[in-house]
Amino acid sequence: MKRVAIFISGGGSNMLRLVDSMTGDHPGRPVLVLSNRADAGGIAAAAARGIATAVVDHRPFKGDRAGFEAALQAELDRAAPDILCLAGFMRVLTAGFVMPWAGRMLNIHPSLLPKYRGLDTHARALAAGDAEHGCTVHEVTPELDEGPILGQARVAVAQDDTPDTLAARVLAMEHQLYPAVLRRFAQGDRSPLLLP
Repeated sequence: MKRVAIFISGGGSNMLRLVDSMTGDHPGRPVLVLSNRADAGGIAAAAARGIATAVVDHRPFKGDRAGFEAALQAELDRAAPDILCLAGFMRVLTAGFVMPWAGRMLNIHPSLLPKYRGLDTHARALAAGDAEHGCTVHEVTPELDEGPILGQARVAVAQDDTPDTLAARVLAMEHQLYPAVLRRFAQGDRSPLLLP
């Protein structure tokens, strides 16, 4: 059984889908939900499901990224996870943190990578006139939103889409894609999963 830790910064809707999927014959189990924000709604939601939670506020570490990441790692050391899932964790992690987790850390990103790394992906897809948009689960490497692609899900872009309407449809696909990829990944299957 693989032990899974999940990092969040907000409501944790993807985290909840991951947690709720890890039952029955699933090869993983959640052992920690961590946020950099004490007011993240996902922390209370995880605690209500009986999952251990932790908060490492990034603000006291202003200018000391190594100190912040050491505090994150200390929480991971206590939980001893096999896999780390980033699910809306809005802090960029350095190579010093990422490299020891190479091949064991996943992220979900709201675009069809390699398009639109970083922020504002939905507005950027609309501005480019893209006919389709979507989301990607990938292994985390030191480069932002790079790393081997483990899964993608696509949505058609409608003529009247706004960034918000497009984001809502992409999020619905994220909720399907991330649990499916995690299940496969925990079984040792790294072949890309493509959802329509």
